Amino acid sequence: MKVVVQVKLMPDAGQALALERTLHAVNEAANWVSAVAFDHGLPHLYELRKHTYAELKSRGLGAQAAQHVIKKVRDAYTTLKANTRAGNLGKPGSHRRVKAEAKPIAFRPGAAQPYDDRCLSWQYDAGTVSVWTVEGRVKNVRFACSSGALKTLQEHRQGESDLVRRDGVFYLIATCEVPEAERYEPERFIGVDLGIAAIATTSTGYKAAGRGLNRHRRRQLELRRKLQKKRTKSAKRLLKKRSRSEKRHAANQNHIIAKTIVTEAERTSSGIALENLKGIRQRVRLRKPQRVTLHSWAFAQLADFIVYKAKRAGVPVVFVDPAYTSQQCCECGHVDDKNRVSQSVFLCRNCGVVAHADRNASRNIARKGEAVWTAGRESRVPATP
Repeated sequence: MKVVVQVKLMPDAGQALALERTLHAVNEAANWVSAVAFDHGLPHLYELRKHTYAELKSRGLGAQAAQHVIKKVRDAYTTLKANTRAGNLGKPGSHRRVKAEAKPIAFRPGAAQPYDDRCLSWQYDAGTVSVWTVEGRVKNVRFACSSGALKTLQEHRQGESDLVRRDGVFYLIATCEVPEAERYEPERFIGVDLGIAAIATTSTGYKAAGRGLNRHRRRQLELRRKLQKKRTKSAKRLLKKRSRSEKRHAANQNHIIAKTIVTEAERTSSGIALENLKGIRQRVRLRKPQRVTLHSWAFAQLADFIVYKAKRAGVPVVFVDPAYTSQQCCECGHVDDKNRVSQSVFLCRNCGVVAHADRNASRNIARKGEAVWTAGRESRVPATP
């Protein structure tokens, strides 16, 4: 299982200048390679190398850096093609899709640049790295990370590491290949209902309220509106300083929720059942005031966090069809859209049971999870006569 570890670099003035010039040089070269790829009809990697490698070498890039620039550009076009094919950029002829396909992909001056072991080496005991730059090899660049991240780097680092610059700070994002724990046979399943008013509600009683996160989002939105209206240099500086703060806050909340759910499942030898909510933003139609809330909902990130934490703990995870989980009674199985009285109240029209709507849905998800696990475990091969 691949896990990324982010470490913060603390270079001195000369080292920082060399790193900054390197990122500018490689991303300027990447923009040129992107234009060549666009003009030649997006050739394969080998063909793209034939058109660009010699020029990149003449610009002062090392052999490995040139190869990584070419591969980075080709990977970007592969991702664009996959998103287009999947419909993530809209239907054919839509403004967003036409805009994405009408010009070459551009790279920011501080965009990430991949490094392998031939142009980046780690000295874990000293807490330093040696990095290739356009000004030569820069040694003894200090880095900082937690003790757990350092242990993961020492034991499992494998593959490339990305050098990136964000808000004037340099980071190395290293790829680690962490072995997955052996999955156990679950005694039961914990259903997890994802929502906005309640971020996550489990069938065992845990509830992560979304009131605090939604309040934080509204406060950030109002602050952005006020700063954007001012249009002063100081307001723009503050907007840049506060950029991504909402995303970091939401990611931290999702990490906490995911860890709580996985820890409870591991403690009780249970599996986890999640809803498959892919494509919900395209299916649901809401009024304009509600669209910001829906599109800020980080349900996919929370599901990804639960999955990767469960893999490291050996907890089985299954995805189930979310259809009718909020309309079906968890006691008698009766399905009726009138059962959902309000956002929080569920009242079965058949048996009269009253429950919290999210708790009722989570119990339905848990039951579906057990059925999916049993169906996957059973053999579909006909018995030998």
